[in-house]
Amino acid sequence: MANGIRGDLGSRSATHPASARVVAARGDGARELIYLSPGGAGRMHALAPLQNLGWTLRRAPDARAALRQLQSSPRLPHAVLIDLREGFDARDLEELGPALAAQNAGWIAGVASAQLDDEPARRLIRDYCYDYVTLPCPEAVLHTVIGHAYGMAALACGAGSADVLCSGGVDGMIGESEAIRALCRGLHKAASTDAPVFIAGETGTGKELAAMAVHRQSHRSRNPFIAINCGAIPHNLVQSELFGYERGAFTGAQQRKLGRIEMANGGTLFLDEIGDLPMESQASLLRFLQEGSIERLGGHEQIPVDVRIVSATHHDLDQAIADGRFRADLFHRLCVLRLQQPPLRERGGDIDLIADHALQRYSQETSRGIKGFSPCARQAMHRHPWPGNVRELINRVRQAVVMAEGRYITAADLQIDDAADGVPMTLEEARDLATREAIERALHRNRRRLGESARELGVSRVTLYRLMQRLGMRGGEEEIDDDARTA
Repeated sequence: MANGIRGDLGSRSATHPASARVVAARGDGARELIYLSPGGAGRMHALAPLQNLGWTLRRAPDARAALRQLQSSPRLPHAVLIDLREGFDARDLEELGPALAAQNAGWIAGVASAQLDDEPARRLIRDYCYDYVTLPCPEAVLHTVIGHAYGMAALACGAGSADVLCSGGVDGMIGESEAIRALCRGLHKAASTDAPVFIAGETGTGKELAAMAVHRQSHRSRNPFIAINCGAIPHNLVQSELFGYERGAFTGAQQRKLGRIEMANGGTLFLDEIGDLPMESQASLLRFLQEGSIERLGGHEQIPVDVRIVSATHHDLDQAIADGRFRADLFHRLCVLRLQQPPLRERGGDIDLIADHALQRYSQETSRGIKGFSPCARQAMHRHPWPGNVRELINRVRQAVVMAEGRYITAADLQIDDAADGVPMTLEEARDLATREAIERALHRNRRRLGESARELGVSRVTLYRLMQRLGMRGGEEEIDDDARTA
């Protein structure tokens, strides 16, 4: 497949549920696709077959024309395919700023393979696009990719920013559980301020995706998002990586180099695994947070930098402070707003959503036609403790897609020994598991509306509410009728 997928979870299907709802609301089958191409209209004929798949094609010759089209219908979602094959530089990226910030647009980049070596093109794809394709590409691939971008834009048009986050699908974050919804509400609140954010959570839970969500929902979204893993850099290089250096600062410094802090000026700096930062670098970082300026190694000039700090770690920083491994004053500077990334084992039905999403993505890498997960695989996934969290689940699914012998992935294909996880399930437990899965899926398809979910499942609203109460499941987003509350 010629397209590249950003993030851990890749792109959704072209038949995104949000897309379907918007199309139904409009009363026609058309979805808006803007083709942004400064090189003329000659290449647009290649997109003509998409009209038979329900797309309304519109061409924009430049960024201003694209912005006008987006602003003319701010409540209508659009997919925007920007053709970069005519060349793309930093000035083009700056001109695109207002259009890239439009909430009702899902951006896809079309590139020639050689352009992936160009920094401006890579930055556009990394920071602003849901996906990219190498043009020309098969019609089915393009339809799927732009369908994903359109679905993301539809979420933004159908609800407020907080609902977009909570629906999953922002920067690869997928989930409907109460734990992930609480996180998303916190992310939305954090995005509205410039206060430093600290994200705590186990390894593999997606802390960088959460940091990116904060950045993309903030007023800094048009500026850089720079990430650095403090635990992956040798201690003797941390200072130069963070603050940069002047020519001649040390042996081998033959030219000036900007540090990550300075590169993030105007945007967001994500300090991953901040708990691994050496003590000497902690003092320098604290000084920057207090003064708002840096000094490159070997230099004497104070350089003001406007950057928003988001940090994360899987370490217990309270214990690290008690052990003398982390400065308390730096912790209080970084931890103004604290968010907790939930582990996968606490996210219930999200395990199925993420697994299905990963299967959809990675099954495209093989022609073997994997159809889904067997009941034993789903049972094993819900019993497994997932010490590696989402990252472990994604990797196990990808491996199973390649190694599975049959058309359905089993627990053995996932290399999860379900028998070792506990005693065999009773018949009642098996029924409850199947009931829970059916309800979770119906709620997900119907955006957690109890009435619509009950009709789909063939039961009354009161019966559905009673089942959810018995299984300890959270209710839908709409208000529960009085008869359901008193049932």
